[in-house]
Amino acid sequence: MKKLINEVSAVVPDMLDGLAALNPHLSLLQGSTIIVRADAEAAAARGEVALISGGGSGHEPAHGGYVGPGMLSAAVAGEVFTSPSTDAVLDAIRAVAGAAGALLIVKNYTGDRFNFGLAAEIARAEGIPTEMVIVADDVALTASGDHAGRRGLAGTVLVHKIAGAAAASGRPLAEVAQIARDVAASLGTMGVALTACTVPAAGKPGFELADGEVEWGLGIHGEPGVERGALEPAAAVVDKLLEKIVGDLSLQAGERVALLVNNLGGTPSSELNIVAGAALRYLAERGIRTERAWAGTFLSALEMAGISLSLLRVDDQRLGWLDAAAQTSAWPALGGRIARTSARPAPAEPDRASGATLSREATLRRVIEAVCACLLKAEPTLTDMDQRVGDGDLGISLSRGARAIIQELDGYPAETTPGAVLRNMSATLRRVVGGTSGPLYAVMLLRAALALEQSGGATPKQWAAAFSAGVDGLMALGGAQPGDRTMVDALKPAADALQAALARSDALDAALKAAVDAATEGAAQTASMHPRRGRSSYVGERALGHADPGAHAVALWLAAIREALAE
Repeated sequence: MKKLINEVSAVVPDMLDGLAALNPHLSLLQGSTIIVRADAEAAAARGEVALISGGGSGHEPAHGGYVGPGMLSAAVAGEVFTSPSTDAVLDAIRAVAGAAGALLIVKNYTGDRFNFGLAAEIARAEGIPTEMVIVADDVALTASGDHAGRRGLAGTVLVHKIAGAAAASGRPLAEVAQIARDVAASLGTMGVALTACTVPAAGKPGFELADGEVEWGLGIHGEPGVERGALEPAAAVVDKLLEKIVGDLSLQAGERVALLVNNLGGTPSSELNIVAGAALRYLAERGIRTERAWAGTFLSALEMAGISLSLLRVDDQRLGWLDAAAQTSAWPALGGRIARTSARPAPAEPDRASGATLSREATLRRVIEAVCACLLKAEPTLTDMDQRVGDGDLGISLSRGARAIIQELDGYPAETTPGAVLRNMSATLRRVVGGTSGPLYAVMLLRAALALEQSGGATPKQWAAAFSAGVDGLMALGGAQPGDRTMVDALKPAADALQAALARSDALDAALKAAVDAATEGAAQTASMHPRRGRSSYVGERALGHADPGAHAVALWLAAIREALAE
């Protein structure tokens, strides 16, 4: 187990201490695991109903992240995935409840129901008006079945938000409680996990998944789901989750909803955005109007990779409460409004062919296709090489560029204008390939195109001069020189060897062989060079013994050019 903690027994107090220190509007009750609003007494004096939630820790930013004006008055934290004690909940009620009373918002787990419920009974006996609302938004379980009841999941955060806004507006306890119950009844949530999570006290994952397996319909405490299945594309995962939620809520075309895309802990933002886009499309295709949508980490299960989706029926009043201001550390500052039109036309590409295009029989086209096929085939090798000394994206980047060029070849200019063809290739690469390799290859092609256009011809010697001009341009942009352990260590020797061979009047194939041999030798020599440029420079001595993948790629595509011309 690898976790950034001090001691297993100190995880929760250490976490809450840091949370309170970072947020001036929060306070940590001394000697407790209870986060309260710093202005709780003032809010109670104004007659606001106090909202209290909580449960086991490990769900951050829930629940302390939602304490603040407009949402919760207090959050009670238990040990990781363990309900807080009755006395802890009672302390929270006593700390923040005024004459208007307190509403406890509780997720439907046995320990939480018992401890929050008993605390409510004691508080009422002490004369503190107290109500409790149970949230059970998990649609993976049947509403009635042989289980402890539907679990409370990430949709609970929407109950916090709406009930908090209602309380802040001065509504009385009974009304705030009914609003919360109605929201809870209009919620549906279902999740899917790609990995398990590790509870610090356990020291090992709660279950095991093979590669390509996922858990469907799980809770938030590291337990397995209701079904294990194969990993599917994101759109298919979204379809399966939303089909269950929409069916459970009996949502019809024309109805209005709020969507919550929740990270279970270990899912990157890129994947959340992919899921969000797929969810919005699913709902739109069925005529369900998404009025508000959020994607982020709202209620997690430690470091579990996966997501849950929540849908809430909304009307104008609920939208107003969702839009109401809330000063917390976790509720998004963005209002959740979605773009009805999220795309705009791209600027016109000035380098596209306007006359004759590159024929399928053209020699230049055959060479380009050979280079692209070579890079596509080499993707796994280049990726593996780059993972050893860089960030592992070279093979992917070059194959992405190769695919794009193949797709756009039919629109490139005719072979009679080779400079224009290279300009179009440069434009394709700079549009679709980022990182380092994209702009470097793009500038090399651009400089080579300019050299061909200035020479007014396309003889082997003029191509060789254009190649050298392209390499010089690449070196000027990237700043690398031979010996720096980069692609230049293959490019520069190859360009020099090609020009020298042609100057001796060698045959074209012999000249190309000299270039390929020089590039291959230059790439091999990089294994013993100390990296001074590129991503390998961050690895330092650990790169020694491994050839530079960029230089290796140069040797590969030069060999592909030679083979294509030999045919």
